[in-house]
Amino acid sequence: MNERTGKTVLALAAAMVFVSGCKTLDAYTREEKTSSAARGALIGAGIGAVVGLISGDDAVERRQHALIGAGIGALAGGAVGYYMDRQEAALRAELEGTGVSVYRDGDYITLNMPGNVTFATDSSDLSPAFFEVLNSVGKVLDEYDRTVVEVAGHTDSTGSDRYNQGLSERRATSVAAYLQGRGVIRERLITLGMGEARPVADNGTAAGRQANRRVEITLVPHAVGGPSGPNRG
Repeated sequence: MNERTGKTVLALAAAMVFVSGCKTLDAYTREEKTSSAARGALIGAGIGAVVGLISGDDAVERRQHALIGAGIGALAGGAVGYYMDRQEAALRAELEGTGVSVYRDGDYITLNMPGNVTFATDSSDLSPAFFEVLNSVGKVLDEYDRTVVEVAGHTDSTGSDRYNQGLSERRATSVAAYLQGRGVIRERLITLGMGEARPVADNGTAAGRQANRRVEITLVPHAVGGPSGPNRG
């Protein structure tokens, strides 16, 4: 297990331990429920995992080898930071006012695309409002082609874990397929679904569920020796 993955796992595990100790018994239904503080701990763990690749170093390395096979050279040395700086600036300019958040941590850039511009409830069909956003993302990715692109789908907590896992995978696939249609080559893309496991807001509210029904696109430079990961502290 690499250091980045280990820190993420530890953060999530710590939140789960905290939650297990914060179960209360509803006086009316006699069912266990999670306290507000415990829900906050899980949401905090989700936020901490937003910036940075979920799929791990092995998946990135496989994509990097595929890019070399496709004739796309790797960045080296100080060129990495400069390249990602320029890409970040281009994304911020293209996505200003769209509701998409752009996060930068180390050499990673993560785009958080919330439910109001991505998918309707219980759907993996792209919302019409999402086309323009993805066109803008595709434009930048086409210009800055020396990055690995991870597309991660997320859901709210409505429905079963198993159903939400499948839905999140379909959402990631839909976004990746659209980006391919905009010229992003398959060798750059990693897709995965996270189901409801990483909320960034309270699923107890309509606004929170909409925020959790999202797609995150993380960009990692195709770099000699690998990129500098998120600065977790």
